Amino acid sequence: MVDFEKGNGLIPVIVQDFQTLEVLMLGYMNEEAWQKTQEDKKVTFYSRSKERLWTKGEESGNFLHVKGYHIDCDKDTILIKAQPEGPTCHTGTRSCFNTDYNQNFIAELERIVQQRYAFPSDESYVNRLRGRGINKIAQKVGEEAVETVIAALTESEHDFINETSDLIFHLLVLLREKGISLETIAKNLENRHQ
Repeated sequence: MVDFEKGNGLIPVIVQDFQTLEVLMLGYMNEEAWQKTQEDKKVTFYSRSKERLWTKGEESGNFLHVKGYHIDCDKDTILIKAQPEGPTCHTGTRSCFNTDYNQNFIAELERIVQQRYAFPSDESYVNRLRGRGINKIAQKVGEEAVETVIAALTESEHDFINETSDLIFHLLVLLREKGISLETIAKNLENRHQ
C-alpha cells in the first residue's frame, strides 16, 4: 500500500524501461492516478501544471505500458517498469534525462531481434539468417568468434570493436533462435558469481 499522505497527496514515480533498465522519466501521482495506472496498465500521472490526471502519451501516442512496479521501503515512491511506445520525452528523445547513449543498448538490440522474428521481412538480415536455419546461425557465431580473437591479437582496436560487435549481434540471434533471453543468461551469471 502506497502512503500518499507523506507527500501531501503526491508521490514521486520513477519510470524505467523494463528491458534496458534505462530511467526514462520522473513524474508524480496522486491516489487516483495510481489507481488508473494499475487499471489501464498505462502510466498516468497527476500533472501539477495542468492540475489534472495525465496519461503519458494521451496526445503523442507515446504511451508507457506498465510491465511491473516496485514500491520503496518507505512506501512513498514507486518504480514503474514500462515498455515505451516511442520516445518518452516531449523533445523526441527516448529518456527525459538526455543521456549520451543508451547504456543498455544490447538489451534494446535483443528486443529488435525479437521484433524481426515476430514480424519477418525480406529486407531483414535477421530474417534471411533465420531462414538458413540454426546450423548457419551457430556457424556465424563461430566465425565471428574466430574473427574477434584474430582482431584482438593482430588488428587495430577499431577492427576488434567491429568484430566484437558482430559476435554479440550474432550471439543474440542464436539466443533468440534457441528461445533463451539475455535475462536468463544474466541470472545464470549472477548465480555463478555468488
